[in-house]
Amino acid sequence: MEYEFTSESVSIGHPDKVADLISDAVATFLLSKNISHRAAIETLVTTNMVTIAGEYKSNNFDKDEIEKIIRNVVAKIGYEQEGFHHEHLNIYNELHGQSPDIALGTDNFGAGDQGLMFGYACLETDNYMPMAIYLCHKILKRVQNERENHAWILPDNKSQVTLTYSDINKPENIEKIVCSTQHSDDVDIKHVRKKIEEIIRDEIIEDLSSTEFLINPTGRFVVGGPDGDTGLTGRKIIVDTYGGYAPHGGGAFSGKDCTKVDRSGAYMARYLAKNIVSSGRASNATVQLSYAIGVVEPTSVYVYADGKVRPDLANWIKENVDLSPKGIIDKFRLFELDLTETTLYGHFGRDNLPYERLSLIHI
Repeated sequence: MEYEFTSESVSIGHPDKVADLISDAVATFLLSKNISHRAAIETLVTTNMVTIAGEYKSNNFDKDEIEKIIRNVVAKIGYEQEGFHHEHLNIYNELHGQSPDIALGTDNFGAGDQGLMFGYACLETDNYMPMAIYLCHKILKRVQNERENHAWILPDNKSQVTLTYSDINKPENIEKIVCSTQHSDDVDIKHVRKKIEEIIRDEIIEDLSSTEFLINPTGRFVVGGPDGDTGLTGRKIIVDTYGGYAPHGGGAFSGKDCTKVDRSGAYMARYLAKNIVSSGRASNATVQLSYAIGVVEPTSVYVYADGKVRPDLANWIKENVDLSPKGIIDKFRLFELDLTETTLYGHFGRDNLPYERLSLIHI
């Protein structure tokens, strides 16, 4: 029996992604490639205001420098509108030191918190990602790149793709594409709809002959970004992962150093799932890891591949892969990573990221 499935993505200027990007930029600064530093940064953005809060352990805390980082992030995104302008922001910094009780567990590289994380991979696309979220990211990256050619395209965009799957769980058709694009006040909505559809049709190589396009369904979209809708760190965790096609443990990534297994554990789970599929052991795989705060080794490893629980693969992983937070950090050199490189258009599916490597050849 055929069925439909939908995923969505958001652009660099979506309010929640603005918050994620600020959190990751500030965390990267505080960590300063120092393996003993820690960060857990939360950001709220709204009309001409940015508030950051959270905990850190760092010798690099500089309030003026952090304010400069925030303004630079907003400027790089391109926000110079009346209700959200990098020069006019009121910035409130409520960061404070890490709890010594938490430090007891993380100073020895135990997990920074308890939790469960999932990784997923499949053969629907060349980057082992589900097709719907892959297309959503692809559409928005192209629309944002077109800002260089069309000044009326502004930073806040969203995409949504609905696919039809066959009875053997293969994507067969792109049923609907939704794209809402913030635009300047001096452009006609008919032009916006025509041009954005042209851009999408030029970018997507799959058959779009029967696809229904919904471009800016409400019409006018001039007031956007944090001036139009408040943004918070960690509200786009499904966009950050698999578009809802695979389970999610519930923990956000952005703003956190990689002793927080919400982030590093999810990166390792994706690495394991991707290598299981790329090695030919399965056409799709879900890997779950779980941890307890302050404990080095995971509390469980679970593998589900091609519709079956695979304890053989889970046992192989436990015996051959270092799943401790420090082991993950060292394997992927995560303390050397600029965290803002992961923030946009999903944390997975991009070959430049170290945990996307195909290197478990003997799995």
